[in-house]
Amino acid sequence: MQGGAAGSAYRGRTASIGFAHGPLVRVDAGAGGERVAGTLVEEALALRKAIDLASGQIADLAASAGGEAAQILEFQVALLEDEDLIEAIFASIGEGHPADVAWRSTLDDQIAEYNSAADEYLQARSSDLADLRDRVVHILRGDEGEPLKIPSGGVVCADDLPPSRFLEIDWSGGGGLALLHGSPTSHVAMLARARGIPMVVQLGAIPNAGATALLDGEGATLELDPSAEQVRIFEKRRESHRKSRASARAILRRPTASWRGEHIKLLINIQRVGDLDDADAQYADGIGLMRTEFLLAGRSDLPDEETQFQAYDAVLRWAGARPVTIRTFDAGGDKPVPGFTLDGEANPFLGVRGLRLCLARPEIFAVQLRALARAAVRGNLKVMFPMVTSADELEAGRKLFAGIVQRLQADGIAAMLPELGIMVEVPAAALAVSSFKASFFSIGSNDLAQYVLACDRSNGALAPLMDPLHPAVLELIARTAEHGRRAGIGVSLCGDMAGDPRCLPALLNCGLRELSVNASALAQIKQTIDRLSSGGNVG
Repeated sequence: MQGGAAGSAYRGRTASIGFAHGPLVRVDAGAGGERVAGTLVEEALALRKAIDLASGQIADLAASAGGEAAQILEFQVALLEDEDLIEAIFASIGEGHPADVAWRSTLDDQIAEYNSAADEYLQARSSDLADLRDRVVHILRGDEGEPLKIPSGGVVCADDLPPSRFLEIDWSGGGGLALLHGSPTSHVAMLARARGIPMVVQLGAIPNAGATALLDGEGATLELDPSAEQVRIFEKRRESHRKSRASARAILRRPTASWRGEHIKLLINIQRVGDLDDADAQYADGIGLMRTEFLLAGRSDLPDEETQFQAYDAVLRWAGARPVTIRTFDAGGDKPVPGFTLDGEANPFLGVRGLRLCLARPEIFAVQLRALARAAVRGNLKVMFPMVTSADELEAGRKLFAGIVQRLQADGIAAMLPELGIMVEVPAAALAVSSFKASFFSIGSNDLAQYVLACDRSNGALAPLMDPLHPAVLELIARTAEHGRRAGIGVSLCGDMAGDPRCLPALLNCGLRELSVNASALAQIKQTIDRLSSGGNVG
């Protein structure tokens, strides 16, 4: 649905459900102000200091954010380490251009190239470049300031917002996010949902004047300078939403979720060990997806075996007898890692990523497999490989893993081979699912939908086409679930669809009986299943 205005009301698309009532806070992407240029040497030193400071800021954000957000930020760190790019800027300074002008001009040219690229991945990365451009210019001009503090309930309004800017904002007082453009499938939308921040995108043009705002993430609306009656209706909806969430949390305490007499396992996805601190996490049936990319973030080198083992062991100790599914490194694509992933791929989404990358870098992969083999004796561990296309890849990973276990045991180190499964996110894997000798399957609906529909999920212009409930997507999900049922093999789904109440009826009808969601969505999903079981509406 396109953004539009009706008086002071604007309608967009829901990216994260919730409500915010407070002042509208405009966040402009551009860097204003002027600075006085120094000598050529002073300008070169100023730029070098600004780059180093920006790199440190982004690395700190990556370390604190963890998970996929950290991998997105690593793209910016990699750009700051691109010597060809940096040398061109210093050459411009040598020609007499001030540091900020040289930096902005070069980055603007890069952004224009990315925006005009036929490859959607490169188009999507232009916003990361713009974020990096503005961060360094702000530092050079001495106006980077403190992280933006949002007044209680304030609604942040921007054309678009890169992940680093979102992570810098202090959301402790609540608030919401209203984007003129953006996409409900963007990385920022994922961050907003994980933190419970209401977010509406594609709102179109909004006046610059300050105003009181009502952001309804459920109805995908933004109202400016509302009347007393509009506020009354809004607060009534917000209170209803609050009571619904409170009711959902009460349902969490019930031992199981069921649908048509069948038990539905509800597990959680975690980005890092700290996610287990969420109060609702304790009610999960286990961990359906532990992303291990957080171990790669904010570091100058790759994590050693002991660092990895300690993280896996901590999660297994938390889970007790409950299953813990850990995904091996899913690097590559939109998650570059210096020293690990390949540079210069024309289309990284279809490049050397996931298991393909790990098998190509066995010296790195072996360290992770050693840590996992040691952790397997400490609890109910399952390990899955991402981005698997053929059965041969699974067998290559299994052979490497088994050899590592044998060597550990031969050295007198406690280790075992855990259950091995695969992510079903490549259409070929879903279509040939019976060819895989896997102990379990986990459907990654985000990438599966992206590849089936040929739509980059980070590209806002394609949001109307990026429909996870498209019949082709559902057919592959149902095909995978049916194979699991026939073969007696567990099948779960751990993508965004699992945490979307609108998708639950379709997923259950596809035959799925195991879903993995962010801990923040656990209560709502259990409540939705309860309503479906009693014949109620999802909404």
